[in-house]
Amino acid sequence: MAKAAPRNLILTGFSGSGKSVVGREIARRLGWAFVDTDAEVAARAGKPIPDIFVQDGEPAFRELERQVLEWACAGSGQVIATGGGAVLSAESRALMAEAGVVLCLEAQPQTILRRLREQVEQAGSDVSRPLLVGEDPLARIQALKEFRQPFYAAADWAIHTDALAPAQVAREALRAFRLLSRHWPRPQGQGPLGPRASARESDAPYCEDAGATFVVEAPSGRYPVFVGWGILDGLGQRLRNAGLKGKAILISDEMVFARHGRQARESLERARFEVLTLTVPAGEASKSLEQASRLYDKLIAARAERGHAMVALGGGVVGDLAGFVAATYLRGVPLVQAPTSLLAMVDAGVGGKVAVNHKLGKNLIGAFYQPRLVLMDVATLATLPPRELASGWAEVIKHGLILDSRLFRYLERHAPRLAALDRERTVRAVGWSAAVKGKVVAQDERETKGLRTLLNYGHTIGHALEATSGYQDWLHGEAVAVGMMGAARLSQRLGLIPEEVVERQRALLMAFGLPTRCPGADISRLTETMALDKKVAEAKVRWVLLKRLGQAVVRGDVPPGLVREVLEELGRDGRRPASRA
Repeated sequence: MAKAAPRNLILTGFSGSGKSVVGREIARRLGWAFVDTDAEVAARAGKPIPDIFVQDGEPAFRELERQVLEWACAGSGQVIATGGGAVLSAESRALMAEAGVVLCLEAQPQTILRRLREQVEQAGSDVSRPLLVGEDPLARIQALKEFRQPFYAAADWAIHTDALAPAQVAREALRAFRLLSRHWPRPQGQGPLGPRASARESDAPYCEDAGATFVVEAPSGRYPVFVGWGILDGLGQRLRNAGLKGKAILISDEMVFARHGRQARESLERARFEVLTLTVPAGEASKSLEQASRLYDKLIAARAERGHAMVALGGGVVGDLAGFVAATYLRGVPLVQAPTSLLAMVDAGVGGKVAVNHKLGKNLIGAFYQPRLVLMDVATLATLPPRELASGWAEVIKHGLILDSRLFRYLERHAPRLAALDRERTVRAVGWSAAVKGKVVAQDERETKGLRTLLNYGHTIGHALEATSGYQDWLHGEAVAVGMMGAARLSQRLGLIPEEVVERQRALLMAFGLPTRCPGADISRLTETMALDKKVAEAKVRWVLLKRLGQAVVRGDVPPGLVREVLEELGRDGRRPASRA
């Protein structure tokens, strides 16, 4: 009886190792068909792979990748080039092991980086390479490749491609294929995977950074931030990927939990977490030592341990409260932020500042405590009241004004669709804005270098508006919007920016439904309250002003008379928000 031959030749390896180019050449020489699983995934989805990640989430991509690989491995007489992360699924490794000879194409991180950049240069705007995003793509490639290396190393044969042309790699691959074919079929238990029965149990995480929109590199710890539409279902798997296990303490407020709690809890349970759910009343009053003490009692009663993750599901109040409890219970337990409000997504969720209020002031008792990961499901914004959603856009606009003029122009260009929560554009804007905040946190984690002070643009007047109304009339973003108009007017009067920038800021705020004036405000009380601002130094208010679009500066020499003049101008007319009471 004739000896069986392998049905297919399968190529694995990191992105940029040459699988597609080499695979086509091997197929040509063998007279076989060529299958590129990434191309097939994109064709079935009807969009590029980066868009699948953003719009549908990584779990959806991985499931589609598995389906395509199963379809490809069922055939014969094919050279199959797989995606860089396909080897991390035990089921996919089992499919490949049974379908043919598995060859891994290897390359050093420096070679991979050079090749990816060359591909982008050759294709121009027609290709997107998420691995090249960020300030240090080489470090990102090194970390991800190091994590995946044990699974690449499980192939039948490896070919180092750094110094070889594609034709030379193809020749080596054919030599290995013919040699291995003499000893086919592979003995049970040998090769890329042992018995198929163990496939489900031997799945590897996709690495905590895989698919992240960006990574915050803070001095006290690094963590990935995931931004996408409908990705709350992947919460549990993300915790697993980050090395967390055992019990998950899900903390939320009663209103948010009613909307999203079941989905979050089921995701954690699917990832084999034992879930303890703790809820607090919605509203600022829950951000207190009394509420923290209640949570401590429940954690102690449930025998929560230092290795158990605390998941904050909600807006800024929940994020601050749960973060404070996580930082202090047992001297610190892993914190996962899952913000559900726009303001929390682009501000508190990536700030690393956690606190509770005291009767003598807000956020007086707290800590700097970075999370293990942040997951932002932008789809949750669809459940926000329009006014709260608009309030969050004020912080996004602020980031563009003070730190990134490209973001500001993007908001100008797409304001109507963003205000209507267009899926693709909103995911991009939220991720972009949060990344701006993350970069500031990385450079000035504990507010010792002055960079984080720039984030207070608009807050001097904004905080005063909130305080003088007893925190009843103004949402935070609304007050900051008015404050930004005051700061822009001061910047223009001091000769820092032209009138055109002031008007562009005003027009963009209005496009998102935000107020630009504060009619009826008590100017004297505003002035007195601003004198108590935390940015006061040597009895002078330190103002964050615009130096130009996308760049801010701190000034302590703004004349009080000019400040009053601008405040009076803001208070003359315009729309005042309805009371929150």
